[in-house]
Amino acid sequence: MAKTIIFCDEQDHAERMRQELVKLIPAAASNRRYVMRITGDDKEGKAQLSYFIDNDEPYPVIATTSKLLTTGVDAKTCKLIVLDQNINSMTEFKQIIGRGTRLREDYNKLYFTIMDFKGATRLFSDPDFDGEPVVVYEPGEDDPVVPNDDGELPPDPDSSRDNGNNDGKEIREPRKKFYLDDVAVGLAAERSQYLDIDGKLITEDYQGHLKEQIEQSLKESFGTLSGFLKRWNESERKQAIIDELAEHGIDLALLQHAIPNGDEMDAFDLIAHLAFDQKPLTRKERANQVKNGMRLVNTASRPKPCWRP
Repeated sequence: MAKTIIFCDEQDHAERMRQELVKLIPAAASNRRYVMRITGDDKEGKAQLSYFIDNDEPYPVIATTSKLLTTGVDAKTCKLIVLDQNINSMTEFKQIIGRGTRLREDYNKLYFTIMDFKGATRLFSDPDFDGEPVVVYEPGEDDPVVPNDDGELPPDPDSSRDNGNNDGKEIREPRKKFYLDDVAVGLAAERSQYLDIDGKLITEDYQGHLKEQIEQSLKESFGTLSGFLKRWNESERKQAIIDELAEHGIDLALLQHAIPNGDEMDAFDLIAHLAFDQKPLTRKERANQVKNGMRLVNTASRPKPCWRP
């Protein structure tokens, strides 16, 4: 019964998320208020907002939203923040995770969990995360819970937002939406992060399913590590091997998120590490290794000095 907020990309996304959760949760099928969409255009959901943030009200338990609950909502018993939203703004990221930072010992609210499906928690590793605190909108007693009915974020005094003057810049068309039904999905990779007692970000990786999938695909194609190395060195286009992995459902971007600093590694090192337990090397480490090897070769090839009396 711990309160949960699911942040979606837009209001339509939040509604589709609500519908799917109702199908999956037995309690939601018998209680309409168990899962509610609380967005700017949903009058019924907005009417439930005061109940959602009330510590003594059991329902709603889960709220799906896009922007409406980002700021100005004090949900003290919220124990789970779910991110299914693309977040690139540090200010917005801090505001969203701030919804779970309230402590209530009398309700056993001593921590909260972030479940991230879009890689937004990478911002924890950004040096700016520990910078100056952001200006967070907190409404007064006579102010509405949110800035407006559209659920838009309040203006940031430090940002240069568009004030109606486009300065001749091209206005982008809204992106086209695609809806996929009955698509089979599975767990590819999972990563857990937490702050230790000193505030240091600790990352734990769970590569089991992904590693098994890569090993199976590579062994079908290459058999052994030596076979993989031979194929890699002989291939005219390294992209051909990457494309072959994609045919088995293995995306290079997924590999990069599977291990720490994966985005700093080339495809070769990622595959060799995950599939054949080779030491992972970043591009910088690989380059230094090559340079050191060249120095050894150059030193060994120098002629020895010849001393004459």
